[in-house]
Amino acid sequence: MKTTMLRPTWIDDGSPIPDPFGYGERAVEWLRRRKHPKAASGRFDLNPVTERMVRAIEGPRHPDRSRIVKEVFLGLPRGNRKTSISAALALLHLCGPEEVPGSHLVSAASTRKQAREAFEEAAMIVAAERKWRKHLRIADHKNAIRFPRRRSRYEAVSSDAGGAHGMTLSFALVDELHAHRSPHLWEAIRTGVDKVHNSLLVVATTAGAGTENICFERWQYACAVQRGEIEDPAFLPIIFAMEEGDDWRDEALWHAVNPGLAYGYPPLDAMRRHAKEAETAPGSRRSFLQFRLNNWQQYSETPFVDMGVYDLGSDEIDFDRLKSEPCWLGIDLSQVYDMTCIVACWKDGEGGYIVRPWFFLPEQQLSKREAAGYTKWKDAGFLETTPGSAIDYAVFHRRLEEICGELNVQQIGVDPKGANPTLNALMNKGLPVFQFSQANGSMCPAIHELERAIVAGQFQHGGNPVLRWNFENIRTVPTMDGYKRFHKGKSKDKIDGAIAAAMAVKLAFDSDNPGRAIDDPNFDFSKFMNM
Repeated sequence: MKTTMLRPTWIDDGSPIPDPFGYGERAVEWLRRRKHPKAASGRFDLNPVTERMVRAIEGPRHPDRSRIVKEVFLGLPRGNRKTSISAALALLHLCGPEEVPGSHLVSAASTRKQAREAFEEAAMIVAAERKWRKHLRIADHKNAIRFPRRRSRYEAVSSDAGGAHGMTLSFALVDELHAHRSPHLWEAIRTGVDKVHNSLLVVATTAGAGTENICFERWQYACAVQRGEIEDPAFLPIIFAMEEGDDWRDEALWHAVNPGLAYGYPPLDAMRRHAKEAETAPGSRRSFLQFRLNNWQQYSETPFVDMGVYDLGSDEIDFDRLKSEPCWLGIDLSQVYDMTCIVACWKDGEGGYIVRPWFFLPEQQLSKREAAGYTKWKDAGFLETTPGSAIDYAVFHRRLEEICGELNVQQIGVDPKGANPTLNALMNKGLPVFQFSQANGSMCPAIHELERAIVAGQFQHGGNPVLRWNFENIRTVPTMDGYKRFHKGKSKDKIDGAIAAAMAVKLAFDSDNPGRAIDDPNFDFSKFMNM
């Protein structure tokens, strides 16, 4: 088994965890005395891994006894009792040894239902302690636990409830950050915690998918701190996750990234059952990797296709032998300063397609795109540049003419919106230009045929990394008629190559299918939807 998985090195190596004032020890002893109705022993389940977590959070202190750890990022696969750990930490700060009079504590989630998870766990523990009944009040209808004598309260809040801004918080739990669609609650919680000296923020989440949610950057930061790439003593990442390249079928890996498996949760037989489903079903495999092995899925949360299936078309292609074969071009033009793409498409003779992309970017934009790997792609020959800070259409048109001169081009699809210079240049050269509208009538069938080819293993792309990145960034959105359209989560996540590929594929498909949807308003869409 490879050992690239993310796992805190200190979690079970027996190394000492700083506890100069004994705060970590007192937190552990306090939790050991707590009752828990759902536990077989009747006591809170403080296994060795959980104990080490609590010690690492509460033990380290500055000489003035203020806490060193101000934020905890707890990234655990589903079924490893994040909720119990989170509820325990909340009670430590509401009525335990970390309690401060007049405190306001919250557990926050994207929905009311999710926000109640930690609250209900905490309320259950409180209800089991008879001696607490005269001190703590559970206001279930308000999702709150109150400590009147100390003027403290703990409540569950959600992004769909509103009213989060303005809070002053001594403790905050943010549950399943990857599911938060809006940054407003997250920012309200962070700023609310910052107002209080010695406060603690805990993020407890399973891995998410894509880059279009607010958890992605925090997850990346937590991974960098855990690996030692960034030093931040106030930030404690506790992430158990599979990494790319690990064998997801290996049960030893399951145990490594699911610390609860050694203690019976999640059930091993359930893991095996889900893994068996994942062998043949791409959707089940994505779910297994994300939720059971905590692997952040790099494609969008609403992906176009399984990237593992897409990668089946990565074998090397001899493009020289295709030069004399009929091909069709799709062109996605940039908005002056951004990426422009040409994709050539050939039919493979078996109902599938072979594509080759060319990507262009203004030279001066490279320094602003380092995170996307543009410079690396340029050096490797996958990206061409034009002079200046904006796309130089004269240079691009010359390059386009060169490509057309090398290939047997049957038709060139160009979005007519804002494309007059390119359309004129192509028509002046006598090239077979076609105005390919981006309206649903043309793009929905194009996207469907592209999807069909990829899923059927009939889309060969040679593994071009820029094109793959574009496909990985696609987020699909339904039209009012139930068809799919491409969208992107963030402006930096380009999908130009995928759009151009869809256009080129559609033109190639149309060459054998008269009565195109683009030309015929009465075209039967169902022929595309049932393929």
